[in-house]
Amino acid sequence: MPLSEHEQRLLEQIERALVDDDPKFASSVRTGDRRLKARRKLQIGALLVVVGFAVLVGGAVAESVPLGVLGFLIAFGGAVLGVLHYRGATGAVEPTTGPAGDRGGASAARGRSGRGSRQPMRNRLEERFRRRYDQ
Repeated sequence: MPLSEHEQRLLEQIERALVDDDPKFASSVRTGDRRLKARRKLQIGALLVVVGFAVLVGGAVAESVPLGVLGFLIAFGGAVLGVLHYRGATGAVEPTTGPAGDRGGASAARGRSGRGSRQPMRNRLEERFRRRYDQ
């Protein structure tokens, strides 16, 4: 749903104030979508894994140990790159863990009541949405 003219003016004023107040932060925020960058790195990682396996197989066919090791290192580097950027690319959320001494008691209770604990946040967001568009 597009913003109204009033909301667009307010947003532009906030952006101008941000640029005037802290230009370095504004430029870092404006650089682009982080999820898009993470997806690109995930794709590069997958490509590196494929290329690495191809070089590894080529090294095995050519009976060249250094070429096989190089292929393994390329594939491993691609896998590491993919794993490091997977969460940012997909928006996946890691489960939160409790303190080191907590072995399932409180965290299991949190797991069972997860839906109930998120409900107030959802209600607040829905209320804000209604207030914004009722005006």
